[in-house]
Amino acid sequence: MGANKNLLIYVVEDNKMYNKIVTEFLLREGFKNVKSFLSGKECVRTVKGGESPDIVIQDYHLQDSTGIEVLVNVKKHSKHSEFVFLTANEDMEVAVNSIKYGAYDYIIKDSELSLKKVLNKIDKISKLIQLQRRNKVIKTAMIASLCILVAIVIFTALHTFFDAFGLQR
Repeated sequence: MGANKNLLIYVVEDNKMYNKIVTEFLLREGFKNVKSFLSGKECVRTVKGGESPDIVIQDYHLQDSTGIEVLVNVKKHSKHSEFVFLTANEDMEVAVNSIKYGAYDYIIKDSELSLKKVLNKIDKISKLIQLQRRNKVIKTAMIASLCILVAIVIFTALHTFFDAFGLQR
């Protein structure tokens, strides 16, 4: 997989054992910036403190909140953060609502296969982030080019105006 291994990834899971499994799996896969949280409130507090995760992998049912509550509160402070729900909740309505609120995907915990699905989503999100950054650079270059073009047109118009009326230095 070609995912950016420097992405800041949060794992939000209140089951200590599963939190450790997911976190260690990501670290073994070469991701360097993985932080784990045992509660949604702890995650939100960290984001409010100024951190901005690229990806949040989280359970839906947390002891102190729901995944949607965490998603909404994190997105208030970090709009670009992408969410992947990794949960045992197989309720289709919950999955659809999660996507409606802005989750990138909803994966059911089943076995080692679910962690491979998470890797696949991280790879896709990494490509999306790279594309967004590239588009931002292109947009900035286009705006700069437009400003230069406008300056040239104005300079040419002024030069023509001064020549037409015989005004020179």
